[in-house]
Amino acid sequence: MLFNSYEFIFAFLPITFFIYFYLNSKRLTTASKAFLVFSSLFFYSYWNVAYLPLILGSMLFNYAIGNSLAKNNDEKSNKKGFSKTFSNKSILIFGIICNISLLAYFKYADFFIENFNFISGTEFNLLNLLLPLAISFFTFQQIAYLVDSYRKETDEYDFLNYALFVTFFPQLIAGPIVHHKEMMPQFANNRNMVKNYRNIALGIFIFSMGLFKKVVIADTFAKWANAGFDTATTLNLFEAWATSLSYTFQLYFDFSGYTDMAIGIALLFNIKLPINFNSPYKALSIQDFWRRWHITLSRFLRDYIYIPLGGNKKGSFRTYSNLMATFIIGGFWHGAGWTFLFWGFLHGLALSIHRLWQGLGFKMWTWLAWFITFNFVNITWVFFRAKEWNDAIKVLGAMFSLDNIMLPNFLESKLAFLKSYGIEFGVFVESIQADKYIVVWLLLGFIIVLAFKNSMEKKDLFKLRIITSISSAFLFVYAMLSLNKVSEFLYFNF
Repeated sequence: MLFNSYEFIFAFLPITFFIYFYLNSKRLTTASKAFLVFSSLFFYSYWNVAYLPLILGSMLFNYAIGNSLAKNNDEKSNKKGFSKTFSNKSILIFGIICNISLLAYFKYADFFIENFNFISGTEFNLLNLLLPLAISFFTFQQIAYLVDSYRKETDEYDFLNYALFVTFFPQLIAGPIVHHKEMMPQFANNRNMVKNYRNIALGIFIFSMGLFKKVVIADTFAKWANAGFDTATTLNLFEAWATSLSYTFQLYFDFSGYTDMAIGIALLFNIKLPINFNSPYKALSIQDFWRRWHITLSRFLRDYIYIPLGGNKKGSFRTYSNLMATFIIGGFWHGAGWTFLFWGFLHGLALSIHRLWQGLGFKMWTWLAWFITFNFVNITWVFFRAKEWNDAIKVLGAMFSLDNIMLPNFLESKLAFLKSYGIEFGVFVESIQADKYIVVWLLLGFIIVLAFKNSMEKKDLFKLRIITSISSAFLFVYAMLSLNKVSEFLYFNF
């Protein structure tokens, strides 16, 4: 089930909302939590019920491991049985290995088989496993829980609470990746068990913005990005840049739209999810970009990979090595392919260069810093999007080639002299199934991401006024009128 579907918006969400608060109004707190877990599991299994046992098994396993760690940390514990036999570190390592093994089996098995066949000349059959929805997100979230339990930062002795922490449907499928300590105190707060009309209004406002981003903006850019990467055999200079920029904006509005919708839905239930986007295309450095883009993933990579590897505490060489390793792992988390690994490598390299630049005390003009950062991000997204190396080379080759420049027909009368330089005139975006209005859309994309306040800034400034009601209604109605084709969110693939 998708956030941007009629059955979710007009059936699942309102039914879940009203039954949850009805049960709370009758002081049936346990029943309300159980209902929310059941609803979340229904939401998950609506995609493919065959993988429901997978998430249930993962939750039961990690709950047991987390409880063993938490009880071992209790100074009053007698350390009997399992906890007496194994140290906390051994239990943690075992838990992490099992989680990563599950993720590796479903997500990376075919990648490893394919590359092993290529290197060794063997012909082992691919497993062709369908990637279970949200496995990357709920695996990382539960790994974080195990590490937090090991660090004595959390304990959870109630499986129902733990199940709610993992499955809460607004953030289950594509994040934000949350910590136990961020979520469960909110569900335990008695004030959050009654309807809060300000939160409801704010939640609808944020949800409407996210829906508009996804349905109206992201899905419009998707048509041109998909045509450029997947359909077109050759691209001219402008088509190549239009393709890369279309994907750059599609990814931004798609994922930030999902995050807005998740935050808005959670607010309906009086739950505040952590911010996941903070105008990342306004970043003035690659480090600044990663502090703004997919913030909860960046936090996970920092706290559970970069710092445990040694962070920046063991000399310059180890610092750069740790950065590279962290972002290569981050690239691989996104997908089982060499293009994802290379994308992660490029970002790790860029962060290393940025750190070296800072260490030397160099500075640059603000506009130049933004220009370099944005174009680096835009160019590296090409590898992130490309299904194969050839797709990436096709787009990048045309982006930096001056041999195939085509301008629109209406400019021919004024710029005919350019023909002598090999520049042609015609339908200049035909290969990506676009028209001249793509220029307007690209300009609007830049204006929205650079000049406007982002949704989280608007959330902080939100007031119950007529204008906000009208704005919410307009965004919601326009999005619903545009909802003629239901499309998945891009991060469902990761």
